[in-house]
Amino acid sequence: QVQLQESGPGLVKPSQTVSLTCTVSGGSITTNDYYWSWIRQAPGKGFEWMGGIFYSGSTYYNPSLKGRTTISRDTTKNQFTLHLASVTPEDTAVYYCANVKVGYWGQGIQVTVTT
Repeated sequence: QVQLQESGPGLVKPSQTVSLTCTVSGGSITTNDYYWSWIRQAPGKGFEWMGGIFYSGSTYYNPSLKGRTTISRDTTKNQFTLHLASVTPEDTAVYYCANVKVGYWGQGIQVTVTT
């Protein structure tokens, strides 16, 4: 059974870069045709797709985040990482890693941006 687990800091100060890692177990992030996403949900709002990385390593990002997002991976650890730069309080949300196509989701991690 494939499981996803997010990890990273729960509190971040404005203007910093937050890095969140998704560790995948029970399956490989390089499995053919798989696409791994980062998705967030701010308080009182819907889900927002932030970007993702294909099994091949190609990445795609939500243009609304204006270039603040980078996704990398470590295939030796079966992990992929979200880096979100220049955070503001508006980036406070629960962040999820997921493979939406096959229905794999992490439990989510709360990130709060505060002074």
